[in-house]
Amino acid sequence: MILSANQPYFAPFPGFFYKVSKSDLFVILDDVQFPQGTTWISRNRFKSHQGFLWITIPVWKKGLGLQKIKDIRICHEGRWLKKHLESLRTAYKKAPYLSEHGELLEQMFSEKNEKLLDLNLSVIWSLMKTLGIRTQTVLLSDLEVSSTGNRRLVDLCKKTGASQFLAQAPAKKFIDEELFMDAGVELKFFTPPTPIYPQLWGDFLANLSILDLVLNCGPKAREILLSP
Repeated sequence: MILSANQPYFAPFPGFFYKVSKSDLFVILDDVQFPQGTTWISRNRFKSHQGFLWITIPVWKKGLGLQKIKDIRICHEGRWLKKHLESLRTAYKKAPYLSEHGELLEQMFSEKNEKLLDLNLSVIWSLMKTLGIRTQTVLLSDLEVSSTGNRRLVDLCKKTGASQFLAQAPAKKFIDEELFMDAGVELKFFTPPTPIYPQLWGDFLANLSILDLVLNCGPKAREILLSP
């Protein structure tokens, strides 16, 4: 069994879903520290007529010290929900498949999401369904693995019975390969492809949120994502 893991990014880029698709079990790292600086967990890039369109979900951090990702609460003050929704609708008003995914956009900017994890998981799972990716997903917090770093990844493999751990090639310099070898877990590294597809607004911009691919290509998004 192939296991991979990742923090729950906000409306992730294609490489995130490519990794999920190549795994038998995907662990969502919700029980780790939320980064103090900028992070893909609370923001991502889309595309408008001006180029990159950054969408950031405001969260409560001031005075709260270090927090786990699973505990981060969304700040619902102000009008940002409406502004973000309108920004995306305007940016993608000419996208061929906007109408088919209007419900997902509404879901992304709904006041019902109290925690950032709830929002990100709902978007990730909706996109997995859209892309036809049936990989089993599980939360780190549900696996009761308390170790950290490389040891945590090894323990996740042992806990779930995984014989292989899949990671992106740049992570190789951070991984203790001997630790995995001693545990009898094979390491597999990959470089996710950067899919090229029809895109609105001029020159192609790579590695945007996968929503850009879905809204522009609809049913062909899966084929484009998984093409060698």
